[in-house]
Amino acid sequence: MFGTSGIRGPVGETVTAGLALRVGRALGAETGRVVVGRDPRESGDLLVDALAAGLRELGTDVVDLGVAATPTVARAVGWEDADAGVAVTASHNPPADNGLKLWQPSGQAYDAAGRERIAERVEADDPDLRPWDGLGDRTAADATDRHVGALVDAVEPPELSVAVDLGNGAGRVTVEALLELGCDVETLNAEPDGRFPGRPSEPTAGHCTALSTLVAEGDYDLGIAHDGDADRTRAVAADGTFLSGDATLALLAAAAAESGERVAVPVDTSLAVDDYLDARDVGVTRTPVGDVHVAAAATAPDVAFGGEPSGAWIWPDATRCPDGPLAAVRLAAMAAAEPLASRLEDLPAYPTRRANVAVEDKRAVMSTVEERVRERDDDVGTLDGVRVETADGWFLVRASGTQPLVRLTAEAPDADRAETLLAEARELVEDAR
Repeated sequence: MFGTSGIRGPVGETVTAGLALRVGRALGAETGRVVVGRDPRESGDLLVDALAAGLRELGTDVVDLGVAATPTVARAVGWEDADAGVAVTASHNPPADNGLKLWQPSGQAYDAAGRERIAERVEADDPDLRPWDGLGDRTAADATDRHVGALVDAVEPPELSVAVDLGNGAGRVTVEALLELGCDVETLNAEPDGRFPGRPSEPTAGHCTALSTLVAEGDYDLGIAHDGDADRTRAVAADGTFLSGDATLALLAAAAAESGERVAVPVDTSLAVDDYLDARDVGVTRTPVGDVHVAAAATAPDVAFGGEPSGAWIWPDATRCPDGPLAAVRLAAMAAAEPLASRLEDLPAYPTRRANVAVEDKRAVMSTVEERVRERDDDVGTLDGVRVETADGWFLVRASGTQPLVRLTAEAPDADRAETLLAEARELVEDAR
C-alpha cells in the first residue's frame, strides 16, 4: 500500500475516496489532532474530505490548511501541536495521480513501522467509530505566513534577481519569502492548476527549458523550479545552466556541513559528490533512496544535511521534511555570495546516465535481476536495489518507490563507458520482465 513516499497512484483506481476514508480512520485510531493539506490537483478536494471524515469519525480533530506546499504541511504538525500530518499529493507524478503522505511532529515522514501500522488498520477495516457527540472538529488554518517567516529567518537577505517556475503547483511560499527578503522575483507557471498545463510537474532540465532560457537571456542571478507540492527544488545558474541534481546536492551539502561532519545521500548519488565533499573534509553516509531514509540518517548528531539528486533537500536543524522553499532561499543566499557557476568549477565531472523501464511487477523483476547479478558478480550492493561496482564505474538497478518503474543509474569516468554500463543494466531488466 505504502511506497517510500506514501500512497500514490491513479485516482479512481489505486487512490479513491474510500481508501482516503479508511486511512483517516486508521490514523485516527492513534491521533487526537491531525493537520491536512493538499496540492492543486482537483481530486485533492474530494480526498481531503474523505480523509477528514475518517479522522473525525474516530474523534480526531482536523486542521485543514487547504492548498499548501507539502513542507508547509509537515512543519505545521509541530506548529499546531498535532500528532500527525497528511499531505494529499502525488508530488511530481502526472495529473491523473494523487496520493497521501503521512508526517510526524518532527517533520519526518512516517517510517516503515508507522506505515505498516496504518496499513494493517486499513486492511482490518474495523474502526472504533464514535457516536454523534464524540466526533472530531474540522477547522481551517493557514500556515503559509509562518512558513514564510521561518524561511526569512533562515538566511541573510540576498540582493539578487530570481526567476521562479512554480510549475502550477503549491509553492507560492517561495515567492512570498524571496519577496520578503528583498529579491526581485519573476514567476513562471504561478497559477495553481493540478492539470499542470505550463509544464509537467517534475522539475527536470527537459521540463524547465523555459526557465533556463529566461534566466540566460534576462538579467537574473538564479532560477528556481519546484514540483507540484514544492518538496523538490532544482536550480538554474545565472548563465542558464540547469544544475544537475548531483551538482546541486554537492553545493548545498558543502554549504551546510562543516569540517568533520557528514551528509546523508542515497545510493544513486554520483561519486563526484563524495570527492567534492572529501576535499572539504565532509563525509558521506549512503542510504536507500527516499527522503524518509535520508531523514532518518540525518537524525545522527554528526549529519548536518541530507539530500537526493531528485531535488529533495533536508536540513535536520530546521525540519526533517524535504523543504523546497527552504532550499530556494538558501540557494539564493549562496548565489548572492558567489555565483553558482563559479562554485561548481572544482566539481569533478563523472558522466552519469539515468533511465526508467516500465514494468508490471517491480518485485519480481528485481528478484530476478538480483539473482542473475549474484551469479556473475562478487561486488554487489543491495542496500536499495542492486548496485554493481566495476573497475571503471558502477550501475544501480532499483524499483521506484512511487511508480511502476525500475530506475537505472550508471556512472563512469567517460561518457561511452557510462552508456555501456547503462545498456548493461537495461538489458538485465528487459530480460527479467
